[in-house]
Amino acid sequence: MRIADRVERVPPSGIRRFFELAEEKEEVISLGVGEPDFSAPWAARTAAIDSLERGRTSYTANRGMRELRTEIADHVRRYDLDYDPDEEILVTTGASEALDVAMRAFVDPGDRVAVPQPSYISYVPGVVFAGGEPLAVPTRVENDFALTYEDLTNAGAEDAELLILCYPNNPTGATMSRSELAEVAEFAVDHDLMVLSDEIYAALTYEGEHASIATLPGMRERTVVFNGFSKAYAMTGLRLGYAMGPPEAIRAMNRIHQYSMLSAPTTAQYAALEALRSCDQEVVEMRDQYDRRRRFVLSRFDEMGLDCFEARGAFYAFPRCGGDDERFAEELLRQEDVAVVPGSVFGTGGEGHLRVSYATGLDELRTAMDRIERFVDAR
Repeated sequence: MRIADRVERVPPSGIRRFFELAEEKEEVISLGVGEPDFSAPWAARTAAIDSLERGRTSYTANRGMRELRTEIADHVRRYDLDYDPDEEILVTTGASEALDVAMRAFVDPGDRVAVPQPSYISYVPGVVFAGGEPLAVPTRVENDFALTYEDLTNAGAEDAELLILCYPNNPTGATMSRSELAEVAEFAVDHDLMVLSDEIYAALTYEGEHASIATLPGMRERTVVFNGFSKAYAMTGLRLGYAMGPPEAIRAMNRIHQYSMLSAPTTAQYAALEALRSCDQEVVEMRDQYDRRRRFVLSRFDEMGLDCFEARGAFYAFPRCGGDDERFAEELLRQEDVAVVPGSVFGTGGEGHLRVSYATGLDELRTAMDRIERFVDAR
């Protein structure tokens, strides 16, 4: 069989390789998984069960249940976002599907797409699968991995048609304030870039309030915002996300979505509806637990002499390990049974770092950090 060139150009996931290595060993503590260790809130699970018992197993509208879209519109007003549930919101099979559909809707063959790095590993492959050309825009630890006008200029992003953002960031845990985002907005307006803003970790912001670039002057009409239920509500397996943007953008995305996916999972939509209506307190409690773990992990890295900027969002730390990060991660796994992800798999600027997820209970985190310290001391 002949495989398409655009598929051959994309290597297997670097994260997956370390998962497979970890599976070969017993007693491994994994700090590599970007998944909450909590269960979805009980009220959301009950709503899902009830929907099944009532036989609600048919398709919904392509764009998702209107009741859910209305609830999403109400929910995002806390971030100063205002979208029409009938024309400007699309419910998808996870935020990942929303991003994939957006790439196919807005990227023509040969279009350049600016991707700040380090970044979530699916962005660059998504650009390639859509026929576009990824343009790496390195961010710097000196700026706490916030994207700047200078970074975009130095990378030649004025020649791009599209810019992808992810704040709070996976893998770094970086956030951007409204004033910092204003620089990026200025660049996008100056050079007429469309922006895809992945805000899946918005609810997991620990210092200050989450700011969306879509709220800045001149940005709503050129931005599609992505969010979902996987991270804040611990509903990764239910696969539900959503996109919000101008009517013409959502219409284009829905045209692809209705042919490729038809509609998002019905059971998950009922769970999400209840999550938005009644589970805010559970989200706060999970966020507080993550914050406690965040402060613990950052303090331990400081004690063992691994430089790590203060991550303020998501559930990742991104310490410097010095030298070859892949070798560091492989030897740590082999010698101490702790799995982390080398920063280099997340692109330019990730070299010499590790992505360490603290979506793990404190007891396991304490043991893992003890093992990492022992490994560092022995090097």
